[in-house]
Amino acid sequence: MNSSVVTHATEIVLPGKVEASGLRVRTRELPAPAAGQVVLRMDATGVSFAEQQMRRGKYYDQPAFPFVPGYDVVGTVTAVGPDVDTGMVGRRYAAVTKVGGWASALLLDAADLVPVPDDVSAAAAETVVVNGITAWQMLHRTARVPAGGTIVVLGANGGVGSTLTQLARHAGITVLGTASPRHHDLVRELGATPVDYRDPHLYQRIRELAPDGVDAVFDHVGGAGLKDSWRLLRRGGTLVSYGTAATKDDDGNSRLPVLRSFVRLLAWHYLPNGRNAHFYNFWAGKRRLDTFRARLNEDLTQVLALVAAGVLTPQVAAEFPLTDAGAALALAESRTVAGKVIIVPQPVS
Repeated sequence: MNSSVVTHATEIVLPGKVEASGLRVRTRELPAPAAGQVVLRMDATGVSFAEQQMRRGKYYDQPAFPFVPGYDVVGTVTAVGPDVDTGMVGRRYAAVTKVGGWASALLLDAADLVPVPDDVSAAAAETVVVNGITAWQMLHRTARVPAGGTIVVLGANGGVGSTLTQLARHAGITVLGTASPRHHDLVRELGATPVDYRDPHLYQRIRELAPDGVDAVFDHVGGAGLKDSWRLLRRGGTLVSYGTAATKDDDGNSRLPVLRSFVRLLAWHYLPNGRNAHFYNFWAGKRRLDTFRARLNEDLTQVLALVAAGVLTPQVAAEFPLTDAGAALALAESRTVAGKVIIVPQPVS
């Protein structure tokens, strides 16, 4: 234990299908950490596409309302439970939580924590937790794009897209990245060739830039556009679908768009045309928990090392104090900023 043990936590609660302004703030007492657990004081968390979907009740397997959102978190261990190394106290770690990260402090399993290098700030680390793991695994584990290849990244200015673009360029891969014109300078800075995603001839423009097809397309949009992404591939290429943003505002069962995409991708995957299709699921393999944790730790450690080395430039769109999480969510949903919107602790008065 440590004298800075947190006994109370401020949490942001999503009470139901509300506007971003409808989030609630509550304070509750944290129980002492049980065996294998730690108390993590939040230093940075953030807004991902998952929370935007959860607000609408549209995330594939979100919990029942009310709950505390927050897909990932970076923080400092302030206390440990039995059977946990006391040397963790005072050190900074990152964790993927799926929910619960929008809190000033939280209880986590020590086995889920990944050390953050001392020279990487909490906000910088936060930009590449779930985004970095997702980008790394899609590029290097799912698509396995070789150096010298060419890929298309839809939404290259976004949290996952900007990280994926930088990882690809570091690996010697050419990137064509879609974004709105106001973000084209950023896409160029990341090392990609920008393409206007609103261009009615978007896919024709990409084919002009890559007339022989591309080695991979990373598509978070889904919907009808998946067919166009599939047609961009050369023989041996891979389509990686990792979202259904095209249907985010549609009424109805939140699982249907995901299931439709999965079925379509599965059918394409087995076509005898030399191309591959995958639906990337961050949580795939969690039933084998030890293996899942080891893979996550390995991949995030590599991504954080690239941040520390200056290879990856964290894309922080803005920072908000915890009790302004509603404003942070609204800004992220406005699609007017590049990078990740970060939530930080309340300023000390």
